Amino acid sequence: MKQAAQAPMDYAAQWKARTGRQVIGLLPMHFPGELAHAAGCLPVILQDDEEPITIGQSNVFNFYCGFNRSIVDQTMRGRFDGLDAIMFGDHCVQLLGTADTIRAERPDLPILFNQLCTTLDAGWALRETTGTFTQLWKELEALTGAEIAPQAVTASIALFNRNRAQMRRLYDMRRKGLVAISGRDMQAVVKSSMAMDKKEHVALMDELLAAIPRRGPAAGGVPVYLSGHLCHAPKPALIDMIEESGARVVNDDLFVGWRFIHADMDEAMPPVDAMAHWYVEKNRRLPCPTRTTKGVDWEDYLLAEVERSGAQGLVVLMVKFCEPHMYFYPEIKEAFEEHGIPHLLIETEHEEMPVEALKTRVETFVEIAKRRATSKAA
Repeated sequence: MKQAAQAPMDYAAQWKARTGRQVIGLLPMHFPGELAHAAGCLPVILQDDEEPITIGQSNVFNFYCGFNRSIVDQTMRGRFDGLDAIMFGDHCVQLLGTADTIRAERPDLPILFNQLCTTLDAGWALRETTGTFTQLWKELEALTGAEIAPQAVTASIALFNRNRAQMRRLYDMRRKGLVAISGRDMQAVVKSSMAMDKKEHVALMDELLAAIPRRGPAAGGVPVYLSGHLCHAPKPALIDMIEESGARVVNDDLFVGWRFIHADMDEAMPPVDAMAHWYVEKNRRLPCPTRTTKGVDWEDYLLAEVERSGAQGLVVLMVKFCEPHMYFYPEIKEAFEEHGIPHLLIETEHEEMPVEALKTRVETFVEIAKRRATSKAA
């Protein structure tokens, strides 16, 4: 899993050479890999990499987030040359600019661009979403040159649901303190599922769930909840530092985490309807700052989840220049201050981060959370 998580494009190239089938890159956060899988392709969610942004720097604005700048840089370096197509959405303005840059740099690479509605409780949302996924279905058939049978999509939905359920089970065991698994390793579990052949990942998850040592309820370490990073994974060194500072991560809403696995599709529905309902309803399960649903607020979700997970504080990981997150953060800050729950904002960047300098802030936060919990208990 770590190998696939660290080098997803290498894994994809090996899979393509072994199977002779197509590889499709998906951009976070809302497009269903199930449809590409049913077409016989390997869906790979594109992520940033560890390389510094060099030749791509002149092709993208420097006020774009590190994820978008890394995607452009990887394109310029030929990292995505093995892809047969990329599925793009429009969940932020920066991503639109990234799509345009890739089109200009790689005119031979098909871009399947589909615009999903953002007001998910609008009267037309379900109809429009069904139409979008129907169009995507046709585009994938044209790309592969073969019809995608509804039964194949239903089978892919069942397989993806099983994989998500396996990872949710691991999350639940960690939340209850029944297993000891680091944030770095949990990230590898989820990130590898974004790149690997689903049957292979399901088999590995079966092995992991059977073999991981059980223990009694966890002791030591202040339980904290991680929130943010809506498109890509935080740097593992940052997660290590948080845990080394006396915190114990019990849950999160990270994209490379709970956000990716929280919502299943209905296997009993016709597949295009199942995908449409999955999209328009998942905001009620876990709000996204790029979508709107009346009466659903991210800060209310976080307050409830922090309480449910037993966390004593919230660590917000905000990607620098992530406008959707920046717009919502004041509401989160106000809500947690009003409820007297400690929270810490850490701005992250693709380039080198001053982890040691941040450690002092995290240690102070952990101590405050510990004292607040002690005072509350008294």
